[in-house]
Amino acid sequence: MGGWERALDAAGVREPELRAAYGRQRERVAAYKREVALAAGLLLPPATVPHVIVATAFMHRTDDLLDRGPLDTRRAASARWREQVTAALDAGDSAEEELRPLLASVAARPVLRERVLEFLAVADADLDFAGFATEADYQAYLDGYSLPGFMVVAALLGPDGDQGAYRAACRTFVDSSQRLDFVNDLAEDLADGRLTLPRQTLAEHGVTRAELERAEATPAVRALLGALLERSDRDRAAAGAVVELAPPAHRPMIRCVFGVERLTATAARADPGALLRRSASPGKPGLLRLLAGEYLRARRVR
Repeated sequence: MGGWERALDAAGVREPELRAAYGRQRERVAAYKREVALAAGLLLPPATVPHVIVATAFMHRTDDLLDRGPLDTRRAASARWREQVTAALDAGDSAEEELRPLLASVAARPVLRERVLEFLAVADADLDFAGFATEADYQAYLDGYSLPGFMVVAALLGPDGDQGAYRAACRTFVDSSQRLDFVNDLAEDLADGRLTLPRQTLAEHGVTRAELERAEATPAVRALLGALLERSDRDRAAAGAVVELAPPAHRPMIRCVFGVERLTATAARADPGALLRRSASPGKPGLLRLLAGEYLRARRVR
């Protein structure tokens, strides 16, 4: 019996059609985020793996609807999806195959229902994105969109019962991660007509949007990107309670997430000016060492 079959058994997924539906969710996640499916299977307790896969698949499906087609089409598709998922959660059943694993995971891990509904309620915020005038606007975006999205999966890895302190630590990590993403994806976002760095921050460093769009790696531009990466590093270091507050069996997976962020930040800092042309990626040897190290720690926990 393979690891995935053992995970389904451990999660109490017995019915053949439901097992097959979970399997298709796993295939979708592996198709676009193979590293997530691999890390979850290696680092998490078997009973947790199917629920994390389903939560990840839900986020991908929601993001996909928000990203494809003209704005009106995306807004209408998002509304239909929100109504469909909400109705299924209310009824506890659905004729849609892709929602059946979600409902089964919600029944097993009730916290997932709260986080799914919270994110659906704010998902359209990304459709209305018009940039940030100030750092405060960016912080409001974190609270209104980034954190609810992150918690869909993160809640499954957190402590049982009250997750208030854990969520607060996750908020600090989300600040670090989102800032890193915005810096690392700067070239792609600008190509799509999106400036994701606060205009206030650009002005404080004497940088203009035009300079960024022209990929001018001036000393001021390098200083701006370096400062943002340093702030991301500080917030990531301050978010260590995310690991400490999680159950021991989930800590290898969370440490791996932190580790990937550190490796990405290191790659970005190697040449900040290059971020004006392309995103930075960690090297595969470093990623493999990280995964192998956490896998050995996970085996000791189990």
